[in-house]
Amino acid sequence: MNSELYLKNKNIKVTKARIEVLNLLLNIEHAVSADFIYEKFKEENISVDLSTIYRTLELLESKNIVDKFDLGNGKYNYVLKKEVHKHILECSLCHKEIEIECPMLQIEEIIKNKTGFTLTEHELKIKGVCEECKKK
Repeated sequence: MNSELYLKNKNIKVTKARIEVLNLLLNIEHAVSADFIYEKFKEENISVDLSTIYRTLELLESKNIVDKFDLGNGKYNYVLKKEVHKHILECSLCHKEIEIECPMLQIEEIIKNKTGFTLTEHELKIKGVCEECKKK
């Protein structure tokens, strides 16, 4: 993906810092913190201020390009949004089905931060009782 063209298509002003942050996020498969990005840039002699990285990540989140995960204590991780698959909620009584976006991205980040464990796949089956059946 051409980062410069991608930013233009999203109506985001193109800057060197934004291109660098987007390129890094494109080439990494897990959520990262602004501090991680800053350290990676230092290793690669890319000069971008930490405050610029934070502003860029917040901008990308506001444009729905990245997901932001709250790790608690004012710490956050960011990851490029991917094509999200869906799960089905099924009512045990009437068998009505409701489609939801997969909540596992957030759960995966919590698991990874608490245990270091990286999920490679998951299965999620959700059954319950819908609002209409609860009223009956």
